[in-house]
Amino acid sequence: MPILVTGAAGFIGFHLCLRLLKNHHEVVGVDNLNDYYDIALKKARLALLESHSGFRFYKVDIANAEALTSVFEHHDITEVVNLAAQAGVRYSIENPDSYIDANVTGFLNILKASTAHQVKHVVYASSSSVYGANTKQPLTETDHTDHPLAIYPASKKMNELMAHAYASLYQLPCTGLRYFTVYGPWGRPDMALFKFTKAILASEPIDVYNNGEMVRDFTYVDDIVEGTIRALKHPAQPDPNWNSDTPNPAASYAPYRIYNIGNGNPTPLMDYIKALEEALGKKATLNMMPMQQGDIPTTAADTKLLEHDLGYKPAINVTEGVKRFVEWYQDYFSDNTN
Repeated sequence: MPILVTGAAGFIGFHLCLRLLKNHHEVVGVDNLNDYYDIALKKARLALLESHSGFRFYKVDIANAEALTSVFEHHDITEVVNLAAQAGVRYSIENPDSYIDANVTGFLNILKASTAHQVKHVVYASSSSVYGANTKQPLTETDHTDHPLAIYPASKKMNELMAHAYASLYQLPCTGLRYFTVYGPWGRPDMALFKFTKAILASEPIDVYNNGEMVRDFTYVDDIVEGTIRALKHPAQPDPNWNSDTPNPAASYAPYRIYNIGNGNPTPLMDYIKALEEALGKKATLNMMPMQQGDIPTTAADTKLLEHDLGYKPAINVTEGVKRFVEWYQDYFSDNTN
C-alpha cells in the first residue's frame, strides 16, 4: 500500500521518499512548493523522485482540507509521514501567522483525514526546539516542554498535543519525532551549513551567533531517515505501565509515542565550522554576533528511548557528514546557477 509523505519536496521529505522508493515502497508525495526558499532546489529534488515509477506527486497545501482529502480518496493510504511544515525558528518571530496555517491547521487536516480513512499509523516531525527554555542536558522525552521560545516550537508542541487527542479519541496510532539540527546533502539554503559554505567559497564572512559559544546535536539526514523509517514500522501502542498519577509525557494509555532523533554527540559550533573549513580546504572569516532572539545555546539529545524501542542509534559523525554535504554542494552548483 502507498505511504503518504507530506513535504515530499523538502529536505527531509525528499530523502525519506528516496529511501522508501529504493526499498520498493509506493510513495504518494504532497508538497505546496512554497517560496520560503529556492523553488528550483525543491523542483530538482522532485525531479529525482519522479524518475521512480513508484512515486506519485500532488501539489497540495495540507492547510487545504478539500485538496488533501482528495489525495486520500484517490489512494488506499495506510501510513502517513507528515513532514510538511513552515520551518525556521527565526523566521517564525517575524511571520507567526504562516506557522498556524501550515503547522497547526495543516496537521489537523492530516489527523482528520487519517482518522476518516482508517490509517494505521501517523508519524510526524516534531522538533528539538520544543524543549525551549530547558537547560538540563541531555534533553529527554520525559522533560517538560511548556516554555517555547518562539511560535515555531509552539506549533510543534501543538502538533504533539493534537496527536495525543486523536490517539485518545479515535485510537489513531501517532508517533512524534523530535529531530535535532538536521544537516546533509540537499539541505535548506536558510540553514547554517548551507549559508556558511556559500559564504566561505565566496570569501565572505559568516555570522557566528553567541560569539561561537553554541553547542548543537548535529544529526546527519540519513540517520534522521533511518530513525523515521524504524518508527514508521513500529506503530505506537498504548503503554501498559502508563500511570495518570505520574504521567510519562513520551507515552500514554493511548497509542502515542514521542522519540528524540539526534546524534547523541553534541558538537560545539566552532568544531562544526572547523570541519567545514577542512572539507572546503579554506578558512572562514568569522563575524561574531550576540545570541539571537528565540535561540538556545545548547541542544543535546538523549537517544536511549530510540535505541531501546526501535533498536537504532544514529552513527554518522560531523566530520563525515559535513564532507558529504560539501561534495554534494560543489557537484550541485557546478551544474546549476548559484
